[in-house]
Amino acid sequence: MKISIALCAVAGALSLCACSQQDRSPQSNVAQPVATGNAVENKALPEPDNVAAPNAAQPSPASQMLGLEGLGTLRIGAPVPKDSGWAERGAQTGDTCRTVSSPAYPGVYAIVGGGKVRRITVGTRSDVKLVEGIGVGSSEADVVGAFPGFRSEPHKYEEAPAKYLTAPNAARGDAALRFEIGRDGKVAMMHVGTMPVLAYVEGCS
Repeated sequence: MKISIALCAVAGALSLCACSQQDRSPQSNVAQPVATGNAVENKALPEPDNVAAPNAAQPSPASQMLGLEGLGTLRIGAPVPKDSGWAERGAQTGDTCRTVSSPAYPGVYAIVGGGKVRRITVGTRSDVKLVEGIGVGSSEADVVGAFPGFRSEPHKYEEAPAKYLTAPNAARGDAALRFEIGRDGKVAMMHVGTMPVLAYVEGCS
């Protein structure tokens, strides 16, 4: 009789140990499939607190598109938006003309005159493109194919085949496009803005 009682005590202790070990198992917090009808649904655990959030300072793909209206929140004919990141950074400044840039748009600057954005220039190091897919590095053939009516002018500083290609509506004072084609036959810069600032070749002049 005493032997039976002892065996029962040992068996009970072993059972408690087994349960305790299962509770401490690292697998106890792993998500388990939960049956819902004929499908199996995985109940995900909460994400850890240290998961990196998307960088809100990075412009969205839509804001990387240059158009006649402007680039992102920077609009042709409107003041530079406050708290937008666009500011003077050692560039040309003055009462009548100044240039601004933004860390979110490397290789891009804007000319501001009379308190309003007059031109946006996209240069090297920039991934900004037009909706047609044209950007810095595109061929002249791509530009002419997309904009066959643009007026061609010799480049002021580079030998042919370098040139300027300007939209015909620029002469009317409308917001227009202007391309600078380098001697390699590729787009070196893109500008959108209004005359006469659109045709400036040295920043504010």
